[in-house]
This record gives sequence, C-alpha cells and structure tokens, in this order.
Amino acid sequence: MQEKLTRLRDERTPPKIFRELVAEIATLVLYEATADLQLAEHEVRTPLAPYTGARLAEAVGLVPVLRAGIGMVEAALELIPEAPVWHLGLFRDERTLLPISYYNKLPSSAPVQVCLVLDPMLATGGSAVATVDVLKKWGAPRIKYVGIIGAPEGVRALSSAHPDVPIHLAALDERLNEKGYIVPGLGDAGDRQFGTG
Repeated sequence: MQEKLTRLRDERTPPKIFRELVAEIATLVLYEATADLQLAEHEVRTPLAPYTGARLAEAVGLVPVLRAGIGMVEAALELIPEAPVWHLGLFRDERTLLPISYYNKLPSSAPVQVCLVLDPMLATGGSAVATVDVLKKWGAPRIKYVGIIGAPEGVRALSSAHPDVPIHLAALDERLNEKGYIVPGLGDAGDRQFGTG
C-alpha cells in the first residue's frame, strides 16, 4: 500500500498510471470495507462433489461521488460485480469550501442494504457529509465511506455528522492547507485521473 501511495502522490505520475493506481489502492481498501458484509450459505457442485460455500446475503450499491469517485468503480465492480452504480455529483465551492450538488442519479427508493460511497479524497468532509445526508434521506439502511487519502479535519467532520458511518482510507495525512487541500495529499484526484489539471 505504501509503495502504491507513493507513486500515486508523485506529481510526475501520468494520468493512465494514476488511474491504475487509484483502482489498485481502491481494491485493497474495499477488501477491508467489505470484510463484515453478511453471507448466506450457498450450495454448488464441484466436478468432484457437492460443496457448501457462501454468497453475499446483503445487496450492495455503489455511490461514486463525481467525478473523482469514478476511478474507484471498476475496482468495486471486480469485487461485487452485481452491484448497481448510482452517481452523485458534488463539487466544492473554492471560495466557501462548501459542497454544491449538481447531479443525483439515485432510484426512487433504496433497493440495497449497504451503500459504499466511493470518493478518493476526504478533505474538508463537506462533500462526504452531504453525500451521506442524501443517502440517509433516500433511505439507505447502512452506509460506508471508502476513500484513499483523508485529512484529520475531514475525518472529524464526517465522524461528527454521521458517527454510524465507518470510514475506510488507505492513508490519513497531516492537515488541510488554507485552500482546503490535503497536505501532503496528491493534488486534485479528478484532474490527475483525467489529465485536466
């Protein structure tokens, strides 16, 4: 994880490699975030004998926060291929640092037991709190936040607003700077993934 995070943070890492690293790190974090999902017995037949194994007993939905969360979706679908993907679009007002919602593609009701919020950066926590607010109003019974890098300020904000939402991160950095960016961080995850920054 540390080796992958180091390459992810490197300003010389090109977008293609950056996207690959986001997916690789997301896979490792998602492994931890999904470790407590409920299972049900499931019987199959191997070429040699019957076998009682397991299948997920809970339906899981993926909620990537646009646009940086898109880079984590394929990793999540590799682990839970049947999971539906619903997008929420939020951006941070650079003046106020508050989240502004611009897109919501949730169905009319929550057809899953667990929602995984996918967003690589937990900086101020504003977008994370707003996302969880939307999901709770929508009726999501259980929510987990899955990210890559967080700042203590963002973790405190999300934990304070929603103490019932577990936070899974690959790294917790030092602090936020005056512009609300994580230090040392990696810059803007969306810009670095898509070569727009």
